Amino acid sequence: MTQTSRISADWLEQASSQRVIAALEAKRPDCARFVGGCVRNTLMRREVDDIDIATQLTPDEVLEALAAAGIRAEPTGIEHGTITAIEDHIPFEITSLRRDVETDGRRAVVAFTTEWAEDAQRRDFRLNAIYAGPDGTLYDPTNGGLADAATGKVIFIGDGDQRLKEDYLRILRFFRFNAWYGAGIDQEGLAACQRQAIGLRKIAVERIWREMHKLLRAPKLDQTIAAMDTSGVLDEILPRRRDGTASDHILQLQMLEAASGTKPDAYLRLMALLPREPSLVGQMADHLRLPNDDKARLLAWASPDISETNFVDDKAVRASLYQHGRQTLMDWAIYKLDSNLAERLQTAEEPKQFPIQGRDLLQLGLKPGPEVGKILRALEADWIKGDFSADRDALLAQVKAGL
Repeated sequence: MTQTSRISADWLEQASSQRVIAALEAKRPDCARFVGGCVRNTLMRREVDDIDIATQLTPDEVLEALAAAGIRAEPTGIEHGTITAIEDHIPFEITSLRRDVETDGRRAVVAFTTEWAEDAQRRDFRLNAIYAGPDGTLYDPTNGGLADAATGKVIFIGDGDQRLKEDYLRILRFFRFNAWYGAGIDQEGLAACQRQAIGLRKIAVERIWREMHKLLRAPKLDQTIAAMDTSGVLDEILPRRRDGTASDHILQLQMLEAASGTKPDAYLRLMALLPREPSLVGQMADHLRLPNDDKARLLAWASPDISETNFVDDKAVRASLYQHGRQTLMDWAIYKLDSNLAERLQTAEEPKQFPIQGRDLLQLGLKPGPEVGKILRALEADWIKGDFSADRDALLAQVKAGL
């Protein structure tokens, strides 16, 4: 196992991290190391969100060690060897070293091991198989992880086709990691993804969308989407998508986001990949099993009513805000790459609430029935046309005058 240099980071040196490691090593010396995203992101000067620990202890031994140290433990994935320790309100995901016994492209049967090299070989990419001891000493069992982290390369451990056959979701992870960390897509890895793309059909769509949602939020996405397109992977995920100009549109979205200082929005990026046809958008939302609110957002964006809206002046913007809502109009403005409209929408006042309800008309003597709704809709249309200036009394007087 290659050992080289050290890292220094707040998450590594904080008392909670050291207490968890000390609890494990009280059971067996030198049995625990940090691994995965916390090490990778530190090396790549990225923010660290989660702290993962690999250990030679079995899950039962981990539970015993944490209990002895008075550290709260939750068996969040004990069948796969994972225990979550909570210390100072910080979660630490602790996983026993493993080797794959059997895989079917969706899940693996594992056996626990004490060999760090065996644990490393079952991971996906070399930059995810870098370990750090409690003092920050780095270990690189694949002899390529540190180089990959330094150059921004996402390279499979060993044979790419074999890694993908173990879990086809790694196809999307390959593209996600390239979108977030990559400095140029590894062509051998890309070819393996192309050969194995059909395997994504074995993966639950909920898992696919979770990966896609993370991928679509990456700051630099256009090159990754282009690679997914040419490799056929995008067709497996979005069979009803727009033509090959999607990566160009996403590039323009990225430029607009950068100019306006807005964070990437996964659903806006998804809009760039979909044809703007309500029926097809609805089908894709159902295919991906999106939550109802998110499906409604996509359908509102796809509505032909928006493209017919005239934003000639502030009065028209206010009317459109009332009719379509701020989120839908912002989606439309950014999708159309209209930074001027987006700025106008951001500063526009929140629309007023229509001050008349059906019961108000009944109190004027109208009888319940379709006529009430008809009058109410006409009254509201006049109110919008008048730039929301008429108050409740004026609107009621208008109804009385027509009786």
